[in-house]
Amino acid sequence: MNFLLILKIIAAIATIATGLLALIKPTAVYGFTGLKADGVRGISEIRSIFGGLFIGLGAAPLFLGTTAYQMLGITYLAIAVARLFSIVFDKSTEKSNLISLGIEIVLGVILVL
Repeated sequence: MNFLLILKIIAAIATIATGLLALIKPTAVYGFTGLKADGVRGISEIRSIFGGLFIGLGAAPLFLGTTAYQMLGITYLAIAVARLFSIVFDKSTEKSNLISLGIEIVLGVILVL
């Protein structure tokens, strides 16, 4: 198994882990997103979008292979572009936002290669 494939698998597993955290403990999402759900409807959205969607996005490449890894990479790069837009236009230069941007770019590039 080559080194790049190992990095891609780690990226997919990290995506799944993020989803599992949001699914199992949605209140933990506040620490790395700044989103806080005040009611059960918000908790449901965190569990489904940050939980279910991230679990599915991370699991797909493990079953489908190359094209799905690239799809996940494009997803991370699209998130990074939207985040960069927000950083510039909303002046949201908090450290956690910049860290997230860096992680999304690195994972996106690894997964697209």
